[in-house]
Amino acid sequence: MADPITIRRLYGRAKGHKLRQGQAALVEEMLPRVSVPESGPLDAATLFGKDRPLEFEIGFGGGEHLAGQAAMRPGHGFIGCEPFLNGVVGALNHIRDDKLDNVRLHMGDALEVLERLPDASLDRLYLLHPDPWPKARHAKRRMVNNGPLDLIAAKLKPGCEFRLGTDDPTYCRWSMMVMNQRRDFVWQARSAADFLTRPADWPETRYERKARRQGHEVWYFRYVRV
Repeated sequence: MADPITIRRLYGRAKGHKLRQGQAALVEEMLPRVSVPESGPLDAATLFGKDRPLEFEIGFGGGEHLAGQAAMRPGHGFIGCEPFLNGVVGALNHIRDDKLDNVRLHMGDALEVLERLPDASLDRLYLLHPDPWPKARHAKRRMVNNGPLDLIAAKLKPGCEFRLGTDDPTYCRWSMMVMNQRRDFVWQARSAADFLTRPADWPETRYERKARRQGHEVWYFRYVRV
């Protein structure tokens, strides 16, 4: 079945409301300094000037989770990918306000960046509240499909963690079905509380807050790469 690896197309809008003057200046002045290089192989030394553990977030939304993780582990390097310009602005605000020097951003397709990293180079990868594409004919667009998961498995170090969060029941069921068929990831849940309670080192996102305000359940999945 086709999936994001074979489709290689980003769906949805790339821009929202018009940027205010200060936001536009932030993009012009700061984004080039923290952007992932546009081409060539990537590693910690290329991105941060020295070797360090790497973590990767696919679709960081407003950047609050990415910034929270980066603040908790200043010795790690964080790579965040988000195609939505206003989300990138949000992340830049966090980087500036929290004085983070261990974050690099890519405004575009996360898979293109992920492919350029060495195999077994990531200590953790995050996929939080991805677009669920709830219609059956759109299932091929979901990031939780075997093509992207094969790539994620290749880039994660053995014993390291893939985190998935969603508030969409369809995506929850789909993800459990796909992940339970794989033998290269082990689900860490031992009881319902393990995936119904947000771990202490999992900063809350605005999507999560919105989901809870709307009365939605939120599921937190943690998988270890075998």
